[in-house]
Parts: sequence; C-alpha cells; structure tokens
Amino acid sequence: MLARILLLVALLLLPGTLRAEATPGEKTGFASRLTIYLAKGPPDACGPGCDRWIAIEGEIDREAALRIRRFLAAVKDLQRPIYLHSPGGNVEQSYAIARLLRSRKAIARVGRTIATACAAGTQVDGACLKLKNASGEVEAELTTYRAMCNSACGYMFLGATSREVAPDAAMAVHNSRLVLAFAGRPDPAAVAEYRRRRLLAADRDRAAFIAAMGISRELDSLIRTVKFESLHVLTRSELYGFGIDTRPLAETMWRLEKGARPFISKMAAVKKESDASFRTMEWRLYCENKKRVPLLFMGEIDAAGTGQRTIQMAASADLSKQAGGPPVRFGKYEVWNGAVDADMVKAVLASHSLQVRETTPEPVGKADITRFNIDLTGLPSVWTQLGTSCTSATTSPANAWPANPLQPTNWTDSPWTAGPLPNASAAPSAAAAP
Repeated sequence: MLARILLLVALLLLPGTLRAEATPGEKTGFASRLTIYLAKGPPDACGPGCDRWIAIEGEIDREAALRIRRFLAAVKDLQRPIYLHSPGGNVEQSYAIARLLRSRKAIARVGRTIATACAAGTQVDGACLKLKNASGEVEAELTTYRAMCNSACGYMFLGATSREVAPDAAMAVHNSRLVLAFAGRPDPAAVAEYRRRRLLAADRDRAAFIAAMGISRELDSLIRTVKFESLHVLTRSELYGFGIDTRPLAETMWRLEKGARPFISKMAAVKKESDASFRTMEWRLYCENKKRVPLLFMGEIDAAGTGQRTIQMAASADLSKQAGGPPVRFGKYEVWNGAVDADMVKAVLASHSLQVRETTPEPVGKADITRFNIDLTGLPSVWTQLGTSCTSATTSPANAWPANPLQPTNWTDSPWTAGPLPNASAAPSAAAAP
C-alpha cells in the first residue's frame, strides 16, 4: 500500500506559509526565490579595505543550490564576504548550499544589502529584482540592522568557515512540521508510518549535517525543543557556545538614527573573561552642542561586579584625547553622559579604534580592569550624515540634551527582537514514497 502513495508536497514550515494570497516572504520584504548577486558599496562598507561583497537574500527555493553553484563558479575572489538575509526555505537546498560555501572556505555574515537604484521599501519588486539578477555589480549600501538568517538559512550559514552575526542582526531556529498531501485515499496507517519515517530521517539528516559543519550537537538539541509555531533567536552566548560565531567581541556597524534628536550609534557584545556570557553595550554621538558633542555610553550591569565602575575612552590616533567617568545606573543598565570637544572629535574621526578601559574597584585596594577596542571604520561617513540630519531636525533645538537617553531605541539583550518576527519557512525537497 505504501508504495502506491504519491507524495505531492512535503514541507517543513511555519503556520501561514501555504496561503492563496501573496507569500509571507513577499509580504515581509523577501522575494519568493533566492537571489544572489555582486554588490559594491562605499569605501570600507564591508570592513576595513572592503567595498565589494556577495549578497544572498530571499526565500530558499527548490532550485536555489544549482543557481548558487553556477554563480559562485564564476566568482574567483574567494575572500569576498557573503552577506545573507533570508527567512528560510528549502532545507535540503540549504544543506547543499552550505557544502558549496564550505568548499570555498567562505566568509559569511548576516546583513541586508540595499540597492541604491531601488526606491526605499521596494527591494523585491520586479524592477529591482531584474537589476539584481543582471550581470555585473550592483551599487548598494550594507547594514546589519534587523538583518536575519532564520530557519533553513541558518543551515546555509553554517557552511561558511568564518561566520559573523552582529549584535543587531539575528539568527533564529525552530523545529519542523511535516505536512503531506497525497493523491487518492491512501491507507491512514501507511500514511502514519511514512510520516514517522520521514520525520526520523529529517532529524538524522539535521544532526549529521550540524556535526559535519563542526557545530555543537547542543544546537540540534535546542532545535528539537522549539515548536514549529515559534522562532528562537539565538543569544550571543548560544552563538558563541555552539561554535557559530566565536568572536569574544562582536560589533555592529555605525548607524544613523534619524528623528527629532538624531544620533549615530554602535553596539558591541563583549564576552566576560570568567565565563561564556556577554555584556551588551552601546555608544551614541548626538548633534553638536556649542562646539561640543554629546557622547553617551550605555552598558548592561555586570551582576557579579562589585563597586562603582569607571569607563574611560580614548582615540587611538591621540591617546591624550579621552572621555569618561563613573556611569549612573538606570535599572539593569549603567549610563555615562558627557561631551567631547572638537579636538577629540577630530582625533576620533582620524582613529581606527576607540580604546575602552573599564575599571572596577575590588577589596584590598585592587581593581579589575577590562580593556577592548571598538572599531571606528565607517564613522567619518556616518558622522557627515549626522550633520545633515541635525540641520534638518526642527522639532527640538540642536543644543538640547536628550531628556531620556535610553528612550530613542529600546534595545535589549537582543535588540533585533524589538520588532515582530516575520513568517519564515524551511522546506525540504518533495520526495517519492519508499
């Protein structure tokens, strides 16, 4: 009886994927077909000395691996980073693409590529997709803010040998639901047996794939616990502990936040020396105030720490240009508000890093000192954009300090989760019945 079953569709999906209206991918800004193209941005757009990258975005369809293989075969620059932005799709195709990336020893990051020739909010309309699918490079901007690599995209991402998920991007996982459609009226017992075998095979394939990519089996254990109706956004500690992103310091790009009080910001997640947990921090520069620029630092409070912490920040180009002091506590965060003069701004813009030192007093006159550097790549360009935004901001005077510095962006341990999670799917290829 089982041999007579004709399998038409076998999908691992989240609710809402199968609808008569537009697909969830189209509704949430994703094309229903995986797109890959070459992108070129301004200097240092994808890191120091990097202005060209490969963009992979959209839903992973059932022919995606073949297109990716053909495309990558023509790209000889193996060091060009690949930026992924996808809600998921076909699981078996994602495994195949992952193995392609592994064979290239690819550098992969989660990020959104925004083609400058496409109007805002129309990155997946017909004209924009035609541009991206044409030969040649696409002029574009790059951001990690609210970028995602969910569901089956995560498996594709694991294939790279160098993997980076910025603190304002997300990688999310979930378990699978198998939905079968049959022709005729197959025996219910035969259907149940086929379903059982198919799910067991899917679990074995996923576990074997994760192990082959050198990722902790704990990731597979976690995936099994997440219901298909949900998405679990991996925390920074999970990304590190599973071996997905093993950087002890992960940073975002510098980003402009427009509005009544414009500012530019950067976030960083810094691993504690004592364990695998991370502290999230943020730096903000606001519009100039009488030849001085408001600088704000925010960081999660270290529950294990004792005493009043002091933060000191210096420009690498001129270490005499410093700012900082003891922060003030706001709930679970500590905040330092200050201002820097024009000379320090000039030194910061000329620097490659901001050298940060946190000092916490300990008993018997000792002190715990933590040092790390924050990358300033891209800051000069965003600083120029801030000046333009400050000039156009009219709802408040340019010399006003933020009444509540924590209010403009309500960031948390995973700032990306401030907004709703879009629908996503993970679909293996349709298979014939055994």
